[in-house]
Amino acid sequence: MLLRYADFRARARVRLPRFVFDYVDSGAEDESCLARNERDLADCHLLPLCLRNTTKVDTTVEVFGQRWSGPVGIAPLGFSGLVRPDGDVLLAMAAAKAGVPFVLSTASNARLESVRAAVPSASTQWMQLYVMSDRGIAEQMVRRAKVAGYGALVLTVDVPVSGLRERDVRNGFKLPFRPSLRTLADLVTHPGWSLSMARQGSPSFVNLAEGDSQSSARLQAALLARAMDRSLVWDSLTWLRSLWDGPLLIKGVLNPADASLAVRHGVDGIVVSNHGGRQLDAAPSTISVLPRVLDATAGRIPVFVDSGFRRGSDVLKAIALGARAAFIGRPAMWGLAADGEQGVSSVLRLFLEEIARTMTLIGNTELADLKPRQVVHPV
Repeated sequence: MLLRYADFRARARVRLPRFVFDYVDSGAEDESCLARNERDLADCHLLPLCLRNTTKVDTTVEVFGQRWSGPVGIAPLGFSGLVRPDGDVLLAMAAAKAGVPFVLSTASNARLESVRAAVPSASTQWMQLYVMSDRGIAEQMVRRAKVAGYGALVLTVDVPVSGLRERDVRNGFKLPFRPSLRTLADLVTHPGWSLSMARQGSPSFVNLAEGDSQSSARLQAALLARAMDRSLVWDSLTWLRSLWDGPLLIKGVLNPADASLAVRHGVDGIVVSNHGGRQLDAAPSTISVLPRVLDATAGRIPVFVDSGFRRGSDVLKAIALGARAAFIGRPAMWGLAADGEQGVSSVLRLFLEEIARTMTLIGNTELADLKPRQVVHPV
């Protein structure tokens, strides 16, 4: 029975070859940041209010003029087509049916137009952007995302170079992928995944070029290795604004000073993120820096958060501190691995049910009623 995050992760571990499981599951270096995200969230407790009328609980939240069914969404997930064929489309469809947002990754394996067309036009879909050394790649993606009707652009800024993910190195996971004898044996013991990949063909980063042509092997490898434009600075936002006139968010903010700069440069929102512990292993957990980032923005723009959220109660801890919503990554991927679109839907349903149940248990009927004083830490 799949009742919690760990259940989906366990089923995914059975279905996926080791190098695929490790690609999703791993963090950078010692994986300290990955563990810190979950531990620090667990160390935050919610202080309930008693004798409150909780007959009706409203979990909805409004963001950029759209109403979400809950303060949770699916973070950008690169290479989801490696977990299951058409992974990007399945993630988007599950999010749309749940009434929550989906952020498509630059490193997606389905064309951004196809993903957008797979869901109702009223559903919330945002486009995540990496800016590689050739800025022309980003320019054509932004232009296409605007035409396709994506609602916001999410610029990821915490990947000037890829974090060292030691499990990937040990598994020889890079492009072009040349499996070792051990990996070939692993593929044989995972026939379901292997057959699905054989029917689909090796997933590639299809959005790096316009049209139906495949981008070069060099660009594919560069994106997997996160070979980004290191000259990208705050003033570069002027260039992005010339291409995109919708909401622009910066993802990867941990420092309050950067939050202040984001406001000063006219950014429409920020995502407090450490990339799920996959980049700087020495980085703090997102929940620990969230209050200071919120102080720096002073309510002038919405602040979102990701990294380490495993339950609906985790999401409410961030909401009580002042975040607008939280995004989930690995739980959605494990749902996708376990049971495709239905698995992702089940994960989202668990989060939304836990949010509603936890609100009832702590005596809050509106998200806006949650206050920082309801988040406590053990002495």
